[in-house]
Amino acid sequence: MPSKLQRYYGSGDLHFVTASCYQRQPLLGTPYRRDLFLRVLELMRRRYRFVVLGFVVMPEHFHLLVSEPQRKTLSTVIQALKLGFSRRLLGPRVGVREPAPAATANRIWQARFYDFNVWTEHKRIEKLRYMHRNPVARGLVNSPEQWPWSSFRSHYYGEPGLVRINQTDILVMRVNDVKQVTS
Repeated sequence: MPSKLQRYYGSGDLHFVTASCYQRQPLLGTPYRRDLFLRVLELMRRRYRFVVLGFVVMPEHFHLLVSEPQRKTLSTVIQALKLGFSRRLLGPRVGVREPAPAATANRIWQARFYDFNVWTEHKRIEKLRYMHRNPVARGLVNSPEQWPWSSFRSHYYGEPGLVRINQTDILVMRVNDVKQVTS
């Protein structure tokens, strides 16, 4: 990634986010880990008040299409998401049948993430299609609805999942004080 990465926040744009596991290792390669990631994503969605329009969790990376959060910045959200997942994965493992990962918390994720501002409806649709087709393109499934770790089934069938899609009731509208000018 470029050393002078520019992020553009505050304009109300949607953001297409990509983050990778350390050295592109398949550290999200099990159903347990992908489900855990989605549970943490839902927790962060509520905590930082942002809308998830789409997502896909792949074995070695994830993509999100999200609004700007109402609390903090998108950088803070992604940091909290990665850290929250890492702590839960590496923490006490009572009743978990999966072996503890060999990686440490700072070795689960690449240090940075890629963020693309989505300004148009055309780009929004393009990014959703890309995410939903990703598991098919990689040969993990034959059709998008077979991959439960994406927002495809929510969009296409209206099914609820671990992450709420397009839920805008968590947003709090702000009204700026405008002083009336009297003549």
